[in-house]
Amino acid sequence: MKELVNVPPNGQVELSNEEIARYSRHLIMPEVALEGQKKLKAARVLTIGAGGLGAPLAMYLAAAGVGTIGIVDFDVVDESNLQRQIIHGTSDIGRPKLESARETIEDINPNVRVETFNEALSSENALDIFRDFDVIVDGTDNFPTRYLVNDACVLTGKPNVYGSIFRFEGQASVFWAEEGPCYRCLYPEPPPPGLVPSCAEGGVLGILPGAIGVIQATETVKLILGIGEPLIGRLLLYDALGMRFREMKLRKDPKCPICGENRTIHELIDYEEFCGIPQAQAAERENEVPEITVRELKERLDRGEDIKVLDVREPHEYQVANIGAPLIPLNELPERMHELNQNDEIAVHCKTGGRSARAVKLLRDAGFTNVYNVKGGITAWSEEIDPSVPKY
Repeated sequence: MKELVNVPPNGQVELSNEEIARYSRHLIMPEVALEGQKKLKAARVLTIGAGGLGAPLAMYLAAAGVGTIGIVDFDVVDESNLQRQIIHGTSDIGRPKLESARETIEDINPNVRVETFNEALSSENALDIFRDFDVIVDGTDNFPTRYLVNDACVLTGKPNVYGSIFRFEGQASVFWAEEGPCYRCLYPEPPPPGLVPSCAEGGVLGILPGAIGVIQATETVKLILGIGEPLIGRLLLYDALGMRFREMKLRKDPKCPICGENRTIHELIDYEEFCGIPQAQAAERENEVPEITVRELKERLDRGEDIKVLDVREPHEYQVANIGAPLIPLNELPERMHELNQNDEIAVHCKTGGRSARAVKLLRDAGFTNVYNVKGGITAWSEEIDPSVPKY
């Protein structure tokens, strides 16, 4: 395996007495020892995202003594992040994640240099950002960025330490085109937009990103030290509910468009376009359903107008927060339309408006004419109308 980090022989990378005491449990391991700890100090690791995966990953890399940690993120800390993004705290709500992450890392290990990139990763900046780092760790949660990270890693020759999470399941691998397959060898084409729900829609066990993030940190340290068997050519699958790990063997695809024998991708492309997002948005606009804002709905209800409200979320969501509307989950709606009156004016809501838009389309296709999608759903109701309604 290619050596990623070379320690300069001229004494530029040395450990202070404080660092020797701090890393003593590493120094007594022959697999790490003084030379390995110097490699960690000389290493430059870039993490994409300071969220669920990036949080434990960056904290453990800092504790291990990785000399420079770069973080790309442009989000701010939200209360809903705190269930899993342990690098941030309650007092950080509303602050940029980069600021919070930097403070936590520097508190864990003041010897670590933190480089922050307060911008969205894009085809315009990825190659320039990646070029100065030894290892790239992907902690993102969307397909355009995953393909962008993969392609930028292949073009710059960097290993891509991959992780993903959803509900109770996680995946991890190391994609390094010079040593094995890349992400495109595993997933040549992205799924259709909207087919795979996000964590915001489907949820994620708060502990799960800790498990996968720590695996990513472990793989990163192994790559820097050049020890063990990295997850190159292997996809590790983790089922938290069953507490089981499985492994899939991966092979390099000779027809891969970016790392194969006759590659067709030689530069970064438009990844939103590649993943079909503009086309999906155009299709959504063509199939737009009538909408009503939460303020308009509240005003009409206050005036005593005869407009019915229908909730199409799941029963467990209804228990968390509701506004007293009758509940018919979206997946039950086709069989339960007979419970609704086609002559009624109906405002349909879900959490943020996606499922309710699909419900409105189902109802309109079935002959309901006065049906509206509540824009922003119960989340908007909580933010704009009644803060006592829990926001989840």
